[in-house]
Amino acid sequence: MSVPVASKEVAQTLVDPVAYGEWDGLLDIFSALRSEMPVAKVEAEGFRPFWAITRHEDILRVSKDNSTFLNGTTSTVLGPIMSEMFVAHLTGGSPHLVKSLVQMDAPEHSKYRRLTQDWFMPANLKKVEAMIRAIARDSIDRMAEMGGECDFAREVASDYPLHVVMQILGVPPEDESFMLRLTQEMFGSQDPDLNRLHTVQLPVEEMTQMMAQTVADFNAYFEALAADRRANPRDDLATVIANGLIDGAPMPLRESAGYYTITASAGHDTTAASTAGAMWALAQDPAQFERLKADRSLLPGLIEEAIRWTTPVQHFMRTAIADSEVGGVPVKAGDWMMLCYISGNYDESVFPNPTRFDAARSPNRHVAFGSGAHQCLGLHLARLEMRIFYEEMLDRVASVELAGTPSRIKSTFVGGPKNLPIRFRMN
Repeated sequence: MSVPVASKEVAQTLVDPVAYGEWDGLLDIFSALRSEMPVAKVEAEGFRPFWAITRHEDILRVSKDNSTFLNGTTSTVLGPIMSEMFVAHLTGGSPHLVKSLVQMDAPEHSKYRRLTQDWFMPANLKKVEAMIRAIARDSIDRMAEMGGECDFAREVASDYPLHVVMQILGVPPEDESFMLRLTQEMFGSQDPDLNRLHTVQLPVEEMTQMMAQTVADFNAYFEALAADRRANPRDDLATVIANGLIDGAPMPLRESAGYYTITASAGHDTTAASTAGAMWALAQDPAQFERLKADRSLLPGLIEEAIRWTTPVQHFMRTAIADSEVGGVPVKAGDWMMLCYISGNYDESVFPNPTRFDAARSPNRHVAFGSGAHQCLGLHLARLEMRIFYEEMLDRVASVELAGTPSRIKSTFVGGPKNLPIRFRMN
């Protein structure tokens, strides 16, 4: 059979961070791919060829097959060939600047995941629910002091989950702004408003070096934190990671730093995006806002729909280690696969009228948390944070509307609202 190959225009769009910031045109392209070539070979200039997996069912199938499609052998995030080469140079041959749970395969992955898995289970999270609610109330207090208008994404949503995760991790409040800056630099490296140098375009080597410096700053901070927690254990997640044993031995330095980094960064950035996504949708739909105020049983639906509609983690890459097939298309050992989570979450065969935000959507089997062995470790915490925030917000905010044009982060990897100007009235 002939190989389904995306057009040059489509290929360029899939690797262009600006397209992810503009969003609507990207959704149109994904819709066309799902219809015409749901498993498409992408050959974009400067990038290794890869398969774009765009249908919900195929994304789930690859995600759950952790013996055929691996995370650790090649980069788990899309990047140019030159960036891959420079990362390998910096790391002594590894395809990953950071080695965390995301970049691990069995049996290593399960050993590291077990270290903290209990921390993120619902039964254990009940211990921190009162703390989370206090942070949520403080966030609404600060929102009330803003005079009826704010940039919700930047001034509210970005800070709330940051405070929660830093409290759980054990990072002191005075260091939270540093953690936020490093996270934005890492996940927003393609966006000139967020990256380290606030630069529109840089040569690939300089962009990768900029990312490496951000990772080095994370590593230095968490190496010091881990040393402190080994000497002075506390009841926090930092102590669990610092004293964790793998096969009876202390965690290696690189893996320890990666564990801290993914917990500190992904643990708040993606929740901030979904929290802002929910507000974006409600600010455009006063009737849905009123329904939620009147019927709090819709809150779980609001949370799942916000996560689907926003899709903060926009893709992960997998590498086939054996010949296989996906969606009826043969793939070979060594092939690189792009799991297009945005496309899966807007698949019309699973989500009728997918561009519409509907808090009552049921079922809502989105793929935003991934699936299989690599399903997001913090999904219960993310849902808890969002539920508590919106319980508090709906009690105290009488109305909300857009006060300007929102914008999204220009990033192929982690995205979501960058600016969300709203006008609101408190009760």
